[in-house]
Amino acid sequence: MSEKFSFTVPGRPEHICTVRLAVGSVAASAGFDVEDIEDIKTAAGEACQLVSCHEMEGYAKEYTVECETEPGKITLNVINRSHELMEKTNKRCIDCPNEGEIGKLLIRSLMDSVEVVCDDDKKIITMTKTKK
Repeated sequence: MSEKFSFTVPGRPEHICTVRLAVGSVAASAGFDVEDIEDIKTAAGEACQLVSCHEMEGYAKEYTVECETEPGKITLNVINRSHELMEKTNKRCIDCPNEGEIGKLLIRSLMDSVEVVCDDDKKIITMTKTKK
């Protein structure tokens, strides 16, 4: 049986920790082991950074995280459809475009499948992990 969770997150970077905890709880409830849970949490955090601040002049006002669990599998969608930006009060990213590329590589190394869609209307990162 499939279960879906969805929540909207304020775009400031300090909320990424909350996403990591929530996604980790969903993965634990779905029966993933500790190592996989850490991989999923790390990938989710990187995806949040990619859609909320990397390669942008400000932070996204908000973005959405969707989790769907099926027996032995979790799929995450991290989505930014907002064109509203908040000012970056402290620049956390030293080299945003390059950090974004490193983040994509990290996500791909941790998850079984990854799809990144970036266009004028949205940024969406879809990633899937299957139990070993």
